[in-house]
Amino acid sequence: MPASFFAHPHQAFTAGFYRDEDFDFEVRFLLGQAVHGAADVGEVLATIAPIGEKDHEKWFEAWVALGSRVRGLADASAEAGHVVSAAGAYLRAATYFATAVNSVDGLADDGPLLPTFRQHRAAWDRFVETTPHPAERVDIPYEDGFLPGYLLRPLGEETREPRPTLILNNGSDGPISSLWTAAGAGALARGYNVLFFDGPGQQSMLFERGVPFRHDWEAVITPIVDFLLRYPEVDGSRIALYGISQAGYWVPRALAFEHRIAAAIADPGVVDVSASWLAHMPKNMIELLEKGDREKFDRDMAFGMRLSGRLERTWRFRARPYRRMDSYFDTLTEVLKYRLGDLPESITTPLFVTDPEDEQFWPGQSRQLAERLRGAKELASFTAAEGANFHCQPLARSVTDQRMFDWLDTVLADRARVRASGGASAREVADG
Repeated sequence: MPASFFAHPHQAFTAGFYRDEDFDFEVRFLLGQAVHGAADVGEVLATIAPIGEKDHEKWFEAWVALGSRVRGLADASAEAGHVVSAAGAYLRAATYFATAVNSVDGLADDGPLLPTFRQHRAAWDRFVETTPHPAERVDIPYEDGFLPGYLLRPLGEETREPRPTLILNNGSDGPISSLWTAAGAGALARGYNVLFFDGPGQQSMLFERGVPFRHDWEAVITPIVDFLLRYPEVDGSRIALYGISQAGYWVPRALAFEHRIAAAIADPGVVDVSASWLAHMPKNMIELLEKGDREKFDRDMAFGMRLSGRLERTWRFRARPYRRMDSYFDTLTEVLKYRLGDLPESITTPLFVTDPEDEQFWPGQSRQLAERLRGAKELASFTAAEGANFHCQPLARSVTDQRMFDWLDTVLADRARVRASGGASAREVADG
């Protein structure tokens, strides 16, 4: 962080809202949510004003309190018949509760995780029930069970004519409500159907069912495409896929095997998830991992964790979705599976890759992904000069919407012209 931290209040963008990188990024993320009504700038700034550096207990309590207060406002509006106001407040409440959920790793214990998550999801469900967009909760068949999802359609779409449809793929710990600002609202405004879902290891699948991540994400996207093709309002030749944060790995991984996706977006591109885990690990520890010395690796890691309760809690929170928490070595061995290798060469789907300046977690990987692609691609740079730096451009979601949807609209329009000229749709191909 620059030495001029808070030299002048108007320099918060460059100096930071907090010296703590996690708090600072979370504030930027929250402020960015306001562009589509998923947060309110005043509510965010008023909430953080009394919270000091690294005060994790107060941080958690403040977001729960704000979420509860805004949820009360939403309930009052709904009871009085003010549906538009209610929907907006439910959406904001979901965001604030989600912020509390993501901060549980800073607490002494994770007991509040599940009840706080359920408050978040209840607020989101009420938003879905009150939004003016035609919406339905759906169960997507997956292995022996289902993935929970939400299918929303553009305003005024009562006839259910076939339209392009965007699948929203979340990252490692993102709440489903954050997908509203990431791409959901922008897609609906442009006439897309939008599918929100929790995949393995994500939110409800992890917290309530204990289902972990999987590296072979094609096993998730393929049944989702199968499911969408049942709907008459889904144009099977214009199904697109958007992935944010760690989904910048999952999306290209799926595209290497699932070729019915007409176009896709990786925000940003990720070729090796494990790089963010190994970046701050001592060289000798990486050597132990590479040698397969499980016993010594776990012993040395356990010693280091005893020196920092905060570090141990952060590790536990990050490792939870991989379900290898009994061994540090086993957890990282699992994470090492999350590498694309040569798979990008198998991707035929046009792919838009965001490339933000100052990417914190996977620097340089967007360009690496783009360079490995053999098919149509666009590498889109986002810079600090335009207010669009950092992971997933948290303060520049309007700019991100404009660039990625202009590209996506063009690609899908070309696809529609091909179909009109006699090309087969994905539904027709699937039906043989």
